[in-house]
Amino acid sequence: MQTKGENQDAGARPLYDRDMRFPVALPGPNSRSFDAVGFGLNTTDMLAVVPTHPLPGSKNPIERLEALPGGQAATAMTACSRLGWRARYVGRFGDDQNGTAAMDCLRADGVDLTAAEVVAGASNAVSLILVDALTGQRTVMWSRHPGLKQRGPDVEAPAVTSGRILLVDCHDTEASTVAARYARGNSTPTVVDVEYVRPGIDDLLEQIDFIITAQDFPTALTGVGEMGAALRAVFDRYRPALVCATLGEEGSLAVTSDGECRTPGFTVPAVDTTGAGDCFRGGFIAGWLLQGHGADIEDVLLYANAVAALKCRALGARNGIPSREEVAALIATS
Repeated sequence: MQTKGENQDAGARPLYDRDMRFPVALPGPNSRSFDAVGFGLNTTDMLAVVPTHPLPGSKNPIERLEALPGGQAATAMTACSRLGWRARYVGRFGDDQNGTAAMDCLRADGVDLTAAEVVAGASNAVSLILVDALTGQRTVMWSRHPGLKQRGPDVEAPAVTSGRILLVDCHDTEASTVAARYARGNSTPTVVDVEYVRPGIDDLLEQIDFIITAQDFPTALTGVGEMGAALRAVFDRYRPALVCATLGEEGSLAVTSDGECRTPGFTVPAVDTTGAGDCFRGGFIAGWLLQGHGADIEDVLLYANAVAALKCRALGARNGIPSREEVAALIATS
């Protein structure tokens, strides 16, 4: 695979730019109460580890069954906190046992919940996840009480602008758009975790500085089949600072105004890929915070890839989330 700075054919678009730096200003470390704020989902994940993915109509044994915390924004903020940053989660919990456990887990990881809500009469969001014991790959089914839905008027500007970086997911698209708009108005950089093409997605992505997508999203949105071209089409439509697709064990591919940046994945013994994408987003934010103003985009994406890979060592979205020292060791030895 080509590495940074290698020669290329004349006239070809560079894979890497030697000075591909973050073009968005990062607020200073003492300018906000938190380093990162995540607005969006938390879930209770019911994880069933099975010998192989079941066929329709079959009966299969379960090797392991556990209830563990998950959810896009909540898991990303857990990653930020474990990597040494001040993290806040803004979202809604059910008032049942699962909701209480989800809040307890975030607090135990040092994530601030003072701007989160508990919704009376609502059960916490639940995901049923089948994990293939051979590959670590997972299949997700979910249920979310309608009382947990957040709308634009529910968003409180002081909460979502209290960090140096705001992450939103796209589940409650209208509310995430309002949160991102508040952040933009307060000079807070915005990152989105986007998986699906939902109503209102254009309005949301127009407010985002760093668009980080699931592997299938760029083609689903643009109709362009080749990944690099699809990412370029997303970049040209919304003009963010960066568009990046997570590619599982293959790492990630990003597009900026300077060209493409392909960063490799890391090889670790995979137990479960649940939450790897969420941890990539958390690692992206943590890597940027670690490097500070003028951070190198490739280095930050490598950092995010390392966080996501190490997460896969354990069952559940968060059990394998590494420390800052573990990430540094993996990068140094790879």
